Amino acid sequence: MPVQVLYYFQDGCMGCMEQEAINREVTALLGIEIEARNAVERQEEIRTFGLKVTPTLLIVVDGEVRERFEGVVHAEALEAAIKKYPDREG
Repeated sequence: MPVQVLYYFQDGCMGCMEQEAINREVTALLGIEIEARNAVERQEEIRTFGLKVTPTLLIVVDGEVRERFEGVVHAEALEAAIKKYPDREG
């Protein structure tokens, strides 16, 4: 199963706006999809993944969270984390 990169945000969140620009950069560099999900609209996922803050990025492999970033994560750190998983899409 391919690696999923899930990005949870909230409207009006300043950190989320900053993270979106970083996500676009990483997407362009790696040719991957980062799935943006509005945390307010995903209450079940908030409980399932134990989300506490936005922005939060999760790297999910075979349904299991392998990496978690809470708050703004720099492009270099996100790129390095994604590259750990060779079955990533893209």
